[in-house]
Amino acid sequence: MTDKVIPNEQETLLGQLGVVKIQGRDKRGRKILRVTGKLFPAKAVDEEGLKRYLEAKVYPDLVGRPFVIVYLHASVQRGENFPGVSSLRAIYEAIPSDVRENLEAVYFVHPGLQSRLFLATFGRFIFTGGLYGKVKYINRLEFLYEHMRKGEVEIPEFVYDHDEELEYRPLMDYGLESDHRRIYDAPAMDPASSMYSLRCISERYPVGAGRWCCIARCKR
Repeated sequence: MTDKVIPNEQETLLGQLGVVKIQGRDKRGRKILRVTGKLFPAKAVDEEGLKRYLEAKVYPDLVGRPFVIVYLHASVQRGENFPGVSSLRAIYEAIPSDVRENLEAVYFVHPGLQSRLFLATFGRFIFTGGLYGKVKYINRLEFLYEHMRKGEVEIPEFVYDHDEELEYRPLMDYGLESDHRRIYDAPAMDPASSMYSLRCISERYPVGAGRWCCIARCKR
């Protein structure tokens, strides 16, 4: 989908996709606002459409009550499901003060290196009102459950899959390994065996007149 949906249908689409949902409470009794980044249809919904949806469906249930945000960042891609930094800032600044002042924590699940660097560099300037200081990075779902019980917030299957993949490929946390799946399902090699699969021995032979010939013999 490449064209924006007409305004009234944008709100309906956001509701159907479940991008933003109020679900359960954390261990301190605060309401949980779950935001699933991958589900946001950035090509179909604009900034104003998201604002209208939040004003009609979300903010009324958060007035006068402390709450936290659980933001699921897995599989977010710029241009597909990321609204843009300027839109995020505008949306945040449009939150009514009686709602914003009750936001006590933002649990950023599976942040990745680029997100960390961006927020560390520009977070204080983009998000006013102390929001940056409320962000808590959550590398694994097990750490999220230190703040809320399992079942209080619904976690999509693809988030569980991403979490499991990080367990086997921890360098993805630091941007040292791509999170794109391999194209070819080639059998994996043990790192030790692949590193030392060839043993090369260099031997020198005299060829006369003070000259030597060097031959390398490699064995598996």
